[in-house]
Amino acid sequence: MKLAICLLMLISIQSFAQKTTEVVAQVGSKIITLEDLNKKFNEIKSQTINPPTKRLLLEDMIRYEVGVQEARKRNLEKDPIVQDQYNQVLYRALLEKDLGSKIQKIQISDKEMENWYKINPELRTSHILIEHKQGATQAQIEEAKKRAIEIFEEVKKSKRPFEEMVKLYSDDALSKQLGGDIGWQSRITLVPNYYDAVHSMKVGEVKGLVETQFGFHIIKLTGRRTFENANKRQIRAAVFDDKRKQLFNEYFEKTKKSYSIKENLSAIK
Repeated sequence: MKLAICLLMLISIQSFAQKTTEVVAQVGSKIITLEDLNKKFNEIKSQTINPPTKRLLLEDMIRYEVGVQEARKRNLEKDPIVQDQYNQVLYRALLEKDLGSKIQKIQISDKEMENWYKINPELRTSHILIEHKQGATQAQIEEAKKRAIEIFEEVKKSKRPFEEMVKLYSDDALSKQLGGDIGWQSRITLVPNYYDAVHSMKVGEVKGLVETQFGFHIIKLTGRRTFENANKRQIRAAVFDDKRKQLFNEYFEKTKKSYSIKENLSAIK
């Protein structure tokens, strides 16, 4: 009796194995089994609420294999663009293998967030922009700067509210109707030159000229937000990014020691 049960189980297992390894398609020498199809189907099913039918999925798998074989036939793996993309995949795979688990374990405390915010507070400003377009000639930039200096002198002398001066002179169409107000911003969301310029200002102070890639700014600091009212999600993301960068820096400082690296910094202008 036991022998009969064992035989039935063995037959059942063999039958199942044969079924899952049953060939559902062959592209050249590449064989696609029912097991391959089911595995891919279950993977897609877990990621979407509207998976394709198995027949459509099989067609996609066939097309994929046809595409891969055709690419190899044409030696596309030797194409410089393909090689660059392949190298990028290798680079990301290395970082994921060596740093992925460490990055996932990064912990951020409220104290760390508060300390970061002391150095990088959220600020509110209004500005007058005297624009120079990207790609402007040196003469055009100088002309914009001359105009900006004249406007700044007028702002310093005038008794009109800053908001009125914005409407008279600013080239920033988006903020002009709001008196130059660009809302609450942080080091993450502002151009570095702009943020650095206003970071040490007092509320109500006006500063000029501050040059960015957009042109010349005359800036008024209108607010400095406390940590309690700040965007905690953004702060947490910034602290996380700093810690992740530290992991990357430490990793490459160590790994670079295994390679001969020569730099010609004098060639960089």
